[in-house]
Amino acid sequence: MTRRVVVALLNPVTWSPPGVELDRWRAALAEDVVDLLARLAQAEPAIAAVPEDLELAREIAWPGMPIYEVPTATVLPVLRRAADDGYEQGAVLAADAADVPGMILGKLLRPLGSKPVAVAPAGPGGGVLAVAANLPVPEWLADTDLDDATPMTLRRTAPRPSLVESTPEWRRLRGPADLATLDMGLEGWENTRAVLGG
Repeated sequence: MTRRVVVALLNPVTWSPPGVELDRWRAALAEDVVDLLARLAQAEPAIAAVPEDLELAREIAWPGMPIYEVPTATVLPVLRRAADDGYEQGAVLAADAADVPGMILGKLLRPLGSKPVAVAPAGPGGGVLAVAANLPVPEWLADTDLDDATPMTLRRTAPRPSLVESTPEWRRLRGPADLATLDMGLEGWENTRAVLGG
């Protein structure tokens, strides 16, 4: 049985809906992502945070959930911590995708059976939702944050572009256009829903 971990990375959040305090919004988004990971069947959950975000990480972590302190909110330090913990596969997920379905994460992990790296784009807003890799991390994988990465930039340093598999996209909640796509009828994302008054 392959040991897998999906790590919610407390990436910077620079926008919140009108009337919602930024820290409260960020905490609600991250808590919903962590709640989803805690219920995943195909991988173990963890949180990664830079030192100034460790307090938030402790507030939203489930009992016993690992918290990785990382020097930068980027992909490689998180994956290396996962490898140090003995995981054979790891994924780094943006903590601002409150309503991401578990199915999207399953599709992100699936290609790792034949490819060293997989990436889920973040939709029209740019960046990526998540990056997954077989561990230890391939030496050619360049470090990046989730806002600036694209499948193309991740392929740029690979020996062959086909070594990085693109998987279905899912948008992150980074602006009014993303907020408008939320489906209030879908289950989950209770904390974000509560902050929005839904």
